[in-house]
Amino acid sequence: MFVDTHCHLTMLDLTPYQGDLDQALAQARLAGVSKFMGISVDLDDHIQLSQIASRHVDVGYTVGVHPCEDEQTMARATTDYLVELAQSEKVWALGETGLDYYHSTDFIAAQKQCFARHIQASKIIKKPVVVHTRSAKHDTVDIIKTEQSTHGILHCFTEDWETAKAVLDCGYYISFSGIISFKNAQDLRDVAKQVPLDRVLIETDSPYLAPVPYRGKTNEPKYVPYVAKALSDVYDKSVEEIGMITAQNFENLLNLK
Repeated sequence: MFVDTHCHLTMLDLTPYQGDLDQALAQARLAGVSKFMGISVDLDDHIQLSQIASRHVDVGYTVGVHPCEDEQTMARATTDYLVELAQSEKVWALGETGLDYYHSTDFIAAQKQCFARHIQASKIIKKPVVVHTRSAKHDTVDIIKTEQSTHGILHCFTEDWETAKAVLDCGYYISFSGIISFKNAQDLRDVAKQVPLDRVLIETDSPYLAPVPYRGKTNEPKYVPYVAKALSDVYDKSVEEIGMITAQNFENLLNLK
């Protein structure tokens, strides 16, 4: 019923599962999670993620470079190489890419160029791009528009309505993480109310940003229903309805060509 559209499967704390990712995924399925998209932050993550996806029919993954990686790593992500890595049917998207001026302002030009190449690859391969933005919303929107990107996710959304509307107008989907459940996130919930339900996705961004009631603890995919619970209050829908709607939204996004 629930789809975790953004989980870092190579980074999870597997101590409760004796180091066994398969057990963690099994627990998530018991919680109602029916699909998982494992996210790359480095180009080489695809090696481990492809092995995970080959064992699980409900797991897909992305290929790409996070904007907080170093300049040399970003330079490896040429458009041609990204297209090459994205050929597998288990690669569902490109990324996570984008801009992050909060953690790093040393390589802004490299971030922008790398982000643009991910979009170019996504257009060639006809798969969505997963976008991270922090303290860089204006440049993020500018690049999406300049590159004419119409097929993507603005993940872990925490921005204002102006930013949401700008990417929605481009055709993007907006994904909410556990932050939407935080007590101090009323402004974000107010923005979420304005986002059309047919363009909403949910994610954990695990192992980060565990939702209430697990805030402050290590996150994992089995907690994504709590993100749906927070959105059920926003949209005045049942948790089950939010789960089904966002799962269908994800299928719609993956089927766009």
